[in-house]
Amino acid sequence: MDNANQTLVTEFILMGLSTIPEVEGLFFMIFLLIYITTLAGNILIIAVIRLDPHLHSAMYYFISNLSFLDCCTSTVTVPMMLADLLAERKTISFTACMIQLYFFISLVSIECLLLAAMAYDRYIAICHPLHYSSMMDQRACSSLAAGLWVSGYFYSSVHVILMSRLSFCRSNEIQHFFCDIPPLLKLSCSNTFINILVILTLGWFIGFGALLIKIVSYAFIITTILNIKSSEGRAKAFSTCASHLTVVIIFYAVLLFTYFRPTTTNSFYVDRFVSVVYSILTPMVNPMIYSLRNTEMKKAVRKAMSRIQRKPNQA
Repeated sequence: MDNANQTLVTEFILMGLSTIPEVEGLFFMIFLLIYITTLAGNILIIAVIRLDPHLHSAMYYFISNLSFLDCCTSTVTVPMMLADLLAERKTISFTACMIQLYFFISLVSIECLLLAAMAYDRYIAICHPLHYSSMMDQRACSSLAAGLWVSGYFYSSVHVILMSRLSFCRSNEIQHFFCDIPPLLKLSCSNTFINILVILTLGWFIGFGALLIKIVSYAFIITTILNIKSSEGRAKAFSTCASHLTVVIIFYAVLLFTYFRPTTTNSFYVDRFVSVVYSILTPMVNPMIYSLRNTEMKKAVRKAMSRIQRKPNQA
């Protein structure tokens, strides 16, 4: 090409979840139900935390942030996917593709950083309980959350700017159901060295920097818990971070499998399955983990549900 910055492709065709048209109606019903469940579950978590004074602490503040993130992540990918399942021609404009890419990368990176902040919160709560209220007050939590959101959007901006400068002249068929970095790089006929370099440097800095914070925090947490003499005290301390640890394990297991596995000949379906897990199923599962494994959350949810049930009877 004469001009490396020229984009010949003005729209992309999303290949979707399956190449079999007969199953698209079934997929539509399944993922519509999952999307509704995701929104309902996460909105319930946010509402319960805001309405129950016993949950007005740093841990639940970050949980409500995570629930809001899960709602946003699902909304970035699922509605367009549902529309494409009913459409004969699954197209997305270049601009819309870059916007979807921007928000998706932002939300995933924010979640990665947020999980690190939640690990640090548990470290302070268990290892330094006397200083917890002063170190993790409302101002500190708000500042930390704001920093995470700004960092995620900045990180995403770098990727999208570099991606928008590439030329796409080979094909406009994205082997995916939404715009993501790997399938877009495969379509480019420009030199993608800078893009890959930024992915490796910034990605490792954010992803593994956040992972290091989690590992160090939980190393201190486990050491502190093991030094607690009573078994009841150990169980109570571990229960406060069990839900978060479960979410972290799921997040990194899917992330590592997505970006650090060898490419196989049947990667078409494997890539879509893994993408469904981390972009659609995980946001639905997270509120279930926090509500089922957290004693205080279960009590607050039961209390909220009983209030809802009493109102129609009173009316």
